[in-house]
Amino acid sequence: MMSGKSLLALVALTLLAVSPAAAEKPGTMYKIGFLTIGASNGPVALAARRAIIDALAKHNYAVGANLSIESRFAEGTPEKLPMLTEELVGDRVDVIIAHGDLAANAAKDGSERIPVVAFSVGDPVGTGLVASLKRPGGNLTGVADLSQELSAKRLELLEQAVPGLKRVAMLWNANDPAMTARYRIAAEATVKLGIQVQALGVREPDDFEAAFASMTREKPDGITMVTDVLTVLNRKRVFEFAAVHRIPAMYEHPTLVRDGGLMAYGPDAAETANLVAGLIDRILGGSKPADLPFEQPTHFTFAVNLKTAKALELAIPHGMLLRADEVIE
Repeated sequence: MMSGKSLLALVALTLLAVSPAAAEKPGTMYKIGFLTIGASNGPVALAARRAIIDALAKHNYAVGANLSIESRFAEGTPEKLPMLTEELVGDRVDVIIAHGDLAANAAKDGSERIPVVAFSVGDPVGTGLVASLKRPGGNLTGVADLSQELSAKRLELLEQAVPGLKRVAMLWNANDPAMTARYRIAAEATVKLGIQVQALGVREPDDFEAAFASMTREKPDGITMVTDVLTVLNRKRVFEFAAVHRIPAMYEHPTLVRDGGLMAYGPDAAETANLVAGLIDRILGGSKPADLPFEQPTHFTFAVNLKTAKALELAIPHGMLLRADEVIE
C-alpha cells in the first residue's frame, strides 16, 4: 500500500510533467486552427496535421479533452486562403498553424491578433515572411526548412543513385513565388555538381502534359519535384510518367515515396511536429510569437522505394540503402 509521502511525491511529479499552458489553466479548452493550401485528402497535409496532433499530446493536449482542431483546406486554390483565415479568426482560435508559405502569408495578413505558427516554409526571411529568424516580430513564428542545403543534398543523392547523371528536369509550381524561390535554390545547387537543368514550371494540371512532352523530346537523367499542392495533387501522373520512361525521381517528402515515388529526402516529420507543438505550448503559456525564434530542423529522413526502383530497373547502391532511414520493399 502506498504511503502518504509516496502519494504526495507521485502527485508532485505528475504536476511537474504537465505542460505550462495546461497547468496554468486547468479545465480550459484550447482551440487550434490548421490552415493549408493543401487538399482535404492530400497525403502530405493530412500526415503533417496528424503528426502535430500526436506531438501536442506529449504536452498534455488531447483532442476532445482540452483541445479542438479547426481545419481549413484550400484544396489547391490560393484565393480561398484569406476567406479561410477569416473563418478561423471568426471561430476565435487561440493559435493558427499555417502549413506552407501561402498559408503562412494569408494567416499573417489576416490575423494580426492571433498567434501564427508556420511550418514547411522554405526561406521565411528571403520571402519577407519575417524580419529575422532570431526575432520574427509581429504575430508569427514557426519552423523553417533548410531549402538551400536540402536541395543540394537531394541532387547529391540522385547523382549517387544514377551513375552519369548530367541532366535533371525540375518540376515546380510557377504560380507560387515561394515554390519558384525553392526551384531557383535547387537550380543553383546544380552548378557545383555540373548538372544541367531542364526547367519545367507548371501553373495548372493541364501544364503537366506539356512538361511530360518536353521530357519525352529531351529525356532527362532524373527528375526532382518541388512539393506543393499542385504537384502533390498530380503526383500519380508524375509517378506514372517516370515509370513508363524509366526516369529516376527525387521528392521532398517520404510520404510521396510511400505513395509510389522512388526517393525522398527532407526534414524528419516527427521532429518538425515536435518543434511546432513546442512553440504552440509556449504561446498558450503566454509567450509572444515575436519573441520566439524560428526553429530549424536538425534531423532528416532519407526514404527509398525498392519496388519503384525495381520497376525502373535501377539498382540502388547498397551503401545508400544502409544510410536510408526508410526502405519500402
